Amino acid sequence: MKRPLAVPVLGFALALAVVVGLPGCAGVVIGGGAAVGTAAYSERGVDGAARDVKIGTTINAKYIDFSQDLAIKIGVEVYDGRVLLTGVAADEQMRADAVRIAWTVGGVKEVLNEIQLEGGGGLELARDSWITTQLKTKITFDKEIMAVNYSVETVNRTIYLIGLAQSQAELDRVMAHARNIEYVRDVVSHVRIKGAS
Repeated sequence: MKRPLAVPVLGFALALAVVVGLPGCAGVVIGGGAAVGTAAYSERGVDGAARDVKIGTTINAKYIDFSQDLAIKIGVEVYDGRVLLTGVAADEQMRADAVRIAWTVGGVKEVLNEIQLEGGGGLELARDSWITTQLKTKITFDKEIMAVNYSVETVNRTIYLIGLAQSQAELDRVMAHARNIEYVRDVVSHVRIKGAS
C-alpha cells in the first residue's frame, strides 16, 4: 500500500492545530495527524476526518479550560459530526457539563452520552485498554471489515462503537468479534449503516 499522503496529512494536521488554537499540544497534533491519515482511507475522506479532528480537539480544549478533571475523565470520539462521550464522571453534574460543553462546539450534529458514574464498580483501565486493543486488532485483520470506519472505546468492560458500517453483515461481524472477547460485559453500538436513513 502506498503512503505518500502521510507527509501532507501531518502538515495539514499541524495547520489544523494552529487554527484550533492549540499550538502547545504536540500530543494532540501528532494524534490528530495520525487520525486524519488513517481516516483518509475511510468513508469520511480527509475533509470529513479533519472536521472531526477539529471538533474533538475543540471539545477537549474546552474541557481543559473548564476543568482538568473533566478533560482527564471524559473520552471524546467524533465520527461525521457525531460525538461519543465515554468515561467515568464523579457525579451527575460532571456528566451534564461534559454534554453541555460538547454541544457548544460548531459542527456537532449529535452527542451520544455514554458517560458512566463513579460507584458502578472500580475502574479497570488496564483491562479496558486490553479489550480495546483486542477488538481493534480483530477487526483490522478481518478482510470483510473496513476497520478504519470504526472508533472503539472501552469503559469498565463495556465496549462502545461509533462509525459507519458498509452493511448490516459487516456490523454483525464487528459485534461478534466484540462479544467474543474475554471479560467484555456489554457492547453498545452507535454505528450507522451506509445508505440507511
